[in-house]
Amino acid sequence: MPRRVFGLETEFGCLVRDEALGDPEEVVEMVKDAAFELRKIGLIDLHSRDYAFEPAGAGGFLTNGGRLYIDAVGSHEEYATPECVSLKDLVAYDRAGRELLQSLLDDLELQDVVSFHNNSVDHFGGHTFGCHENYLVRVDDESFAQMIAGLLPFLVTRQIYAGVGRVGGHRLTRPDSSSNIMRLGDHDVDFVWVSNFYGVEIDPDVDFQLSQRADHIVRTVSSRVRFNRAIINPKWDGFFTYQNRHRLHLLYGESNMSEYATMLKVGTTSIVLDLIEDGVAPDGLDIKEPLWTLRTVSRDPTWRWPVELASGGTISAVDLQRRYLRAAQRCYSGRDKETDWVLAEWERTLDDLERDPLSTSDRLDWSAKRALYEQYIEAEGVSWKADVMHSLDLEYHNVNLAASLYGGLETSGVMERVTTDQQIARAMVEPPGDTRAYGRGKIVEALIQRPHVRYIIDWDAVFVEPRRQITLRNPFSTYAREAQRFIDAVGTSQSGPVRPVSRRSGPRQR
Repeated sequence: MPRRVFGLETEFGCLVRDEALGDPEEVVEMVKDAAFELRKIGLIDLHSRDYAFEPAGAGGFLTNGGRLYIDAVGSHEEYATPECVSLKDLVAYDRAGRELLQSLLDDLELQDVVSFHNNSVDHFGGHTFGCHENYLVRVDDESFAQMIAGLLPFLVTRQIYAGVGRVGGHRLTRPDSSSNIMRLGDHDVDFVWVSNFYGVEIDPDVDFQLSQRADHIVRTVSSRVRFNRAIINPKWDGFFTYQNRHRLHLLYGESNMSEYATMLKVGTTSIVLDLIEDGVAPDGLDIKEPLWTLRTVSRDPTWRWPVELASGGTISAVDLQRRYLRAAQRCYSGRDKETDWVLAEWERTLDDLERDPLSTSDRLDWSAKRALYEQYIEAEGVSWKADVMHSLDLEYHNVNLAASLYGGLETSGVMERVTTDQQIARAMVEPPGDTRAYGRGKIVEALIQRPHVRYIIDWDAVFVEPRRQITLRNPFSTYAREAQRFIDAVGTSQSGPVRPVSRRSGPRQR
């Protein structure tokens, strides 16, 4: 059995250039409706998954095993990959989410006036949104603190290759400050479980930094994340629990455009979790001030990235990462092809970052951006403070590859890839063949053809009236036979189609 499953949840920014379409909240509703009502690539939730954040009709599961939905806080489109055990599969399904959103814009003929952006910061609005990572880990209440202690030094410094880069910076300030650029939400749900408010102002002292989210992280661990963003957000969800394994939810993550960076980010993190679970992680790496270090590493213009240790002394972020790498090489070299790829590329990238950081611009997002922006500044004679630089920063993350700066780099063959267009096209419609997402995806596909059936679908179970249920507790099982028997047992009826409660009548609206 594979060691763990993992998945990504990506929050997309939406830019609307035609006022006649309404505000972005209305546009993301249109796109969601196109997915489930016009394209019919999934089943809309008939029930409320969460009355505040995901009311009935907010989204649903897709035939590819993932989910597309509108997160009520900020009303942004969000895509969750299916559970994966292969890193290359995960990258393909992550890319499939972007391709799916763009194809829906194309279907609606909105591609010239609406764009989705796989970025993690609103430069002038002060908001940040993320790419959250989920890992199935062996952990309980007693070992959780130990796991966090072993993981934090790695996560704080991982940005030297996982950061997506950004122009400028933000400072957190009082919400009533005259320099506050953040506009608070208009809906009650924006303030659910909020225990702390802050404002955001533009920091003129920063030209460019590694991370889009480092300026906004105020906790190492927190269960309440609105205005209280943390590196790790504990989640003890029953549908992810299996044989004393639970979901580790990493909140501090950024939306990489680079396939290579995504695979390296998730691959190295998974291996570090292996080290911690096996009790062989390097010790003596506790960071003196993790949150302060998160920001100083991101903002270091020298790219030497010094880290102060709790035990005294300093170590570079590259050398700190090498401590984890060396331990992993000793324990896991030769284990399987993907592990060997991660170990080899981890070492190559760290060596290149130490020798010449911009030599990684063929595979890492932050250095690809930096090299591209330096060329633009030199050619156009503008400064880092020019508004056009923020526009370039946004367009790097446009999911429309025909319009995005990243798309131009990829099309010209500059950026390294780890998937193919054919794999991504398949991932848009087919579930992975080696996790429970397979059985769930096939059930979704079958129920689309039975619009009369009432259902409840979740990650670990599907219920169909009257009294038919399939439980998908084991994330490592495909449930192929069980799913087929379940599908065969679902009868037909002459009843009309079942529709969810309207999302527009829920608590999220004005």
